[in-house]
Amino acid sequence: MTLSQWQRALEWLAASAKDPRACRDDWMHGLTGVHLLATGRMWDVLTVPERLGLYAAQLLDTISVTDQGPILHDRRGRRVGFLLPADPTALWAGHDLRYVSKGGWIAAPAPHCRWGTLHWLIPPDGSGALTPPELLELALDEALREMAHTQGCSRHYLVPCRREAEPTASGTDDRDPDRCG
Repeated sequence: MTLSQWQRALEWLAASAKDPRACRDDWMHGLTGVHLLATGRMWDVLTVPERLGLYAAQLLDTISVTDQGPILHDRRGRRVGFLLPADPTALWAGHDLRYVSKGGWIAAPAPHCRWGTLHWLIPPDGSGALTPPELLELALDEALREMAHTQGCSRHYLVPCRREAEPTASGTDDRDPDRCG
């Protein structure tokens, strides 16, 4: 990442903090290098269990290099977070998923941080690129299928997927019950 890219990424990411200047200072001169960022305005975050998230991140890299947004890895919490376009109506269903949208906060390191317990697997580049939800849904589904097949991971829980906020016009829910609970 060039210095100008890093600066754009720093500005873009810090813009979601309550005090962007304090956020930038914290990242550049603070002790922890971590700052709280608001979700729901510029982007939302879907976090998944570490094993599933790392596998899905690997699949996203093979599916589409250009459509991959920032991915955050929390080694201490054993979670992986994907930055998605802000969507106040989105609902995600699945075992141990956490969807953080409007009114939520996440801890995030500086965009150049690729080490430590909280680091970027794919850092923001300052362009505003985010992972398309449809692409992430496919990657999570495939990752879970592969894990079940190769590692004996149980599929007794729901396959991660997005859900519509409202039932269909007929008043019934036409979703596949095996797919999204």
